[in-house]
Amino acid sequence: MQTRIGSVGSLEEGKDPVITTRTSQSKTLPLRALQLFGFFLALCIGFSIISIYTIRRFGIYSTVTTVKSTFVPCAEEPNSLDHWRKPPSSLLHSMSDKELLWRASFVPRIKKYPFNRLPKIAFMFLTKGPLPLAPLWERFFKGHEGLYSVYIHSLPSFKAEFPSSSVFYRRQIPSQVAEWGRMSMCDAERRLLANALLDISNEWFILLSESCIPLYNFSVIYQYIMKSKHSFMGAFDDPGPFGRGRYNYNMVPEVNISKWRKGSQWFEVNRKLAVNIVEDVTYYPKFEQFCRPACYVDEHYFPTMLTIQTTHLLANRSITWVDWSRGGPHPGTFGRSDITEDFFKRILEGHQCRYNDQPSSICFLFARKFAPSAMEPLLQIAQKVLGF
Repeated sequence: MQTRIGSVGSLEEGKDPVITTRTSQSKTLPLRALQLFGFFLALCIGFSIISIYTIRRFGIYSTVTTVKSTFVPCAEEPNSLDHWRKPPSSLLHSMSDKELLWRASFVPRIKKYPFNRLPKIAFMFLTKGPLPLAPLWERFFKGHEGLYSVYIHSLPSFKAEFPSSSVFYRRQIPSQVAEWGRMSMCDAERRLLANALLDISNEWFILLSESCIPLYNFSVIYQYIMKSKHSFMGAFDDPGPFGRGRYNYNMVPEVNISKWRKGSQWFEVNRKLAVNIVEDVTYYPKFEQFCRPACYVDEHYFPTMLTIQTTHLLANRSITWVDWSRGGPHPGTFGRSDITEDFFKRILEGHQCRYNDQPSSICFLFARKFAPSAMEPLLQIAQKVLGF
């Protein structure tokens, strides 16, 4: 019995150190927990004090406003309709010509617009630099905002300095050097068309130079263009040396000599034909390779291509008057001494043409070439003779 008691006693003694250790841990753990709780409580109190101070200092609404402002870009996502129907906020972009032409070739398959679309005329100025007749055009455009757009293709080095109130302010597009009679000239024209096509409201596109002037007021020209069933591009078959004589038989089968056409560089086209021009990859390589001086590509490329594709949409005449009576490779230029009422009477009267398949005496809406010296007398005579 003593032995059993002793054995039990020795076993109990063996457990004593363990019991002692657990008792020590149970005393240590609550102390650490209290310390952590105290630290956390102090942290919360400090955070509360800072929050109360911030709200009192800056107000709770400023915090709400900041949160709301982070969601503003979501209302202007590219998937919204406004992204497609509004014109670009800036004409400057970093697209290459290849990218630009691709982007401009987008055409909606549904013809009816899901919004109120007011069609505009895109006035595209192809120039080396300054626009010396800008004051006349400013007067022409005044009061007709929303019915026109302006685009300028100049030498890349030229920096225009128009005031912010001008219709020409920041209307330059990214441009490259254009050489007369070479494909780079057509590249510039396609570049103008492509940039103008980015505005879905542009329905008609008119190519002008810095020496062009309008012959009527804006309302007359807008109505004339809007009601026309045709686009105004000359495209005639010239059997002589300056027409068919420039044709290169290496252009077959895409371009046959029977479809070879010639026309004025200065044109007006509707949106459908503008897209045809910028999306072309069939005829462009042929003209680039086989129409070089003395074949002047700007006189043949668009007239020939559109004759092949959509001849029924062409009026086969230009609406820009020029004077070739003086001879030479370029039309006559008019300065200060030429600007008289009789001069404009000669331009505006005595012409016959077809308009919507009916005879018409109004054949020209614009005229060129006018020197900078013509600016002052043009402004003086504009209201009486030109109607603006």
